[in-house]
Amino acid sequence: MPLSGPLSGGNTVTLTGTHLIEATAVRFGATAATAFTVVSDTQITAVAPAGTAGLTGVTVTTVGGTSNAVSYTYLAAPSITTLVPNQGSTSGGSTVTLTGSNFAQTTTVLFGGLPTGFTVVSDTHLVADVPAGAVGPVDVTVTTPGGTSTPKTYTRVSPPGI
Repeated sequence: MPLSGPLSGGNTVTLTGTHLIEATAVRFGATAATAFTVVSDTQITAVAPAGTAGLTGVTVTTVGGTSNAVSYTYLAAPSITTLVPNQGSTSGGSTVTLTGSNFAQTTTVLFGGLPTGFTVVSDTHLVADVPAGAVGPVDVTVTTPGGTSTPKTYTRVSPPGI
């Protein structure tokens, strides 16, 4: 089961337990799952509904009652405020400091659609490696279980010639 997901919901969560075969409801807090499928007596898959940022409990209801709650966290999408520096060489090999919000659970940083190495420093700060590439602007995005940021622009510039 993913322990977290976006505010918009829509991700599939796998619940494992016992006596689940006769499930009549799956709830994320007080909200019913968008859909759920009983896979077996020990497993259910459920589609998370939209929710608000923070922790909620997921429960399963059968004719025998309601289960204990397992924790699920709704996460806001990351947001990039600044890239420092916001330009550099076509040869790459340097780093860029990204500031913004909701970086703690970063899974991917993309430069022009290509994944690159990164280090999460805090929920508001991460450092990413700049890959080599062609002259011009590229979009930089951060992805977490909460979603993908709106892109910020990094520009690769040509070296001087004499």
